Amino acid sequence: MSSSENKFMTDIEIAQSNKMEHIKNIASKLNINEDDLEMYGKYKAKLPIRLIDEDKVAKHNLILVTALTPTPAGEGKTTVSIGLTEGLNKIGKQATVVLREPSLGPVFGIKGGAAGGGYSQVVPMEDINLHFTGDFSAIEKANNLLSALIDNNIQSRTRSLGIDPRTIAWKRVMDMNDRALRDITIGLGGTANGIPRQDGFNITPASEVMAILCMSKDFNDLKERLGNIYVGQTFDRKPIYARDLNAENAMAILLKDAINPNLVQTLEGNPAIIHGGPFANIAQGTNTILATKMGLTMSEYVITEAGFGADLGAEKFLDIKCVSAELKPKAVVLVATIRALRHHGGATKEQYNDINVGRVEKGFSNLEKHIENMKKFGLNPIVAINAFPTDGEEEVKLIKERCASLNVHAVVADGFAKGGEGMTELATEVVKEVEAGKNSFKPLYDWDAPVKEKIATIAKEIYGAETVEYSKKAQRNLRSIETLGLSKLPVCMAKTQKSFSDDAAILGRPEGFTVTVREFEFAAGAGFLIPILGNMMRMPGLPEVPASERMTIDNDGKISGLS
Repeated sequence: MSSSENKFMTDIEIAQSNKMEHIKNIASKLNINEDDLEMYGKYKAKLPIRLIDEDKVAKHNLILVTALTPTPAGEGKTTVSIGLTEGLNKIGKQATVVLREPSLGPVFGIKGGAAGGGYSQVVPMEDINLHFTGDFSAIEKANNLLSALIDNNIQSRTRSLGIDPRTIAWKRVMDMNDRALRDITIGLGGTANGIPRQDGFNITPASEVMAILCMSKDFNDLKERLGNIYVGQTFDRKPIYARDLNAENAMAILLKDAINPNLVQTLEGNPAIIHGGPFANIAQGTNTILATKMGLTMSEYVITEAGFGADLGAEKFLDIKCVSAELKPKAVVLVATIRALRHHGGATKEQYNDINVGRVEKGFSNLEKHIENMKKFGLNPIVAINAFPTDGEEEVKLIKERCASLNVHAVVADGFAKGGEGMTELATEVVKEVEAGKNSFKPLYDWDAPVKEKIATIAKEIYGAETVEYSKKAQRNLRSIETLGLSKLPVCMAKTQKSFSDDAAILGRPEGFTVTVREFEFAAGAGFLIPILGNMMRMPGLPEVPASERMTIDNDGKISGLS
C-alpha cells in the first residue's frame, strides 16, 4: 500500500485489516513443533525456556536498535526494529524481532502502545497492548504478595522478624498511571487492619520483580534472585530479605508461566518474541535475557531494541544485560528522525514538522554524541533515518553527509509506510556490517570498579558531564550499599530521557555540566545499583487528556482509538 493511502489508516485499522497466520505456522518457521507451544488462542503462544540452546545463541547475530535523545512521543525504535526484521527476511535472511511488552500506563496515558506503527507492527496489536498473556499481572501479583507478607510479619506476635516499618523499601505496584497512589498510608481502621505505616505504589514496569524476570537465566536463578530482594531492616539494623520471609517459592509459583517468552507475528508473518517490559529511565529498559536467547536459538538474526535514547537503554543493555548474559551484539542501528533533530536544534513542538535545515544542522550534535558513544563500546552504528512525510530532501542529505564524515552510513528507513519493502536498504547495510566482522563489543566499565568510578565513567563518557556530585542522602545510601556487600554490582542510572544531562530542559549536546546523584536505590535480586539523578517518578500520572478518552469499543468487541 502506498504512503498516501497509509495516511488515512490508523495503526489499529492497519492491524485489524491484516490476516494473521495461525501461531503454529509462525512457530514452524522457527522449526518449533506444535507440541512445544503453550497456546493462548490462535495467535499467541508461550515458548518453554527448555528450548534455548546456548551453542546456537553464540553462533547467531544480535542487532541492537537504539536512538538519539527522543522527543516526548519517541522516535520509532520499535517500528524500525520490526521493519528491519521484515526487511532482513525480504532479502533472504532468517530474522526474528525480540521486543518488550507494553505497559498499560503509557497505553492509556500519553505515549500509546508499543507494538510498532503503520506497516511495521506486531500483531495481534490489541492483545499485545492490553492484557496479552498475563505476564504483567503475574509480576504485579508476585510483587504484591511480598508486600502482603511483609505487613503480615510486622503484625505477627509469634513469628515477627522485628522489621522496622520506617525502613521498608518495598512498594506495591499496579500497571496504571495513578499519581494518587505514589504516597499513601496503609493499615488504618483499627488493629485488625494491620500496623499503620507510610507506603506507596510504583508502576509495574518499575517493579524489581520485572527487573528480575528480565535478568534471570533459568527458573532456579529466578527463585534465587527473588529471595535476594532487599526488604528493609530490623529495629537493630539487621538487613531483611525476601528469603527471610520464605517468599521466593510462592512468588516464583506466580511467575511459572510468565517466565516463558511469548511468540506472536509481524504484519508480514515473520516471528516476533515479546517478553518483559521494564522502563529505561528508571530500570534496565530491555526485554528478558531468556527472550533474547530464545530468538538467537531459533534465528540467524535477532533484532532487539532498548528503551529511550542510547544514553539510557543502549548503555544499560550493553553494560548490564550483555555482560550478565555473555551476549555480544554484532551491530547497532541508531534511529534518528528529522523532527527530533529539529527539536534539538531549537524547534518548538508546533515547529516539529517545519522544514528547517539550520535547526537540523544545530540538532545534529545530539546524534553525533550518540554515534561517538556507540563507538566507545566497539560498535560502529548504522543510522536509520525513520521517515516522516514532513522530512525535507536537503535535511536528509545533510544527515547523510554529516554521518559519512564520521565514517557512519545513514539510511532512510521507510518501514512505517512500506513495511519490509521500505527497509531492505537498511537490512542490506546491517548484513554488510555484520559480515565485515569489524565490530568487537566491549563494556564501558568493569563491574568490580568502585561505585563512584562506575558512575563517573557513565556520566563523563556517555552523558558528557564534567563532574558528579552526591547529596548527603546519596552518601549515606552508598555507605549502606558497601556495608551490604553490593558495591561490585553494575549501575543502572535513573535519569530523565529528555536530555544527556539530568535536566530535562537542556537539549542538544550539553558540555561542562554537573550531574547530581540525589540518592541510591538498589535491586539486590535483579543485580544492580540505581543512582537517581534528579526527581524520577516510579509512578507516572495521566496527562490532562488521557489517550483512554479517545478509545471506543463496539458491541462486537471491535476496538478503535488504540495506538
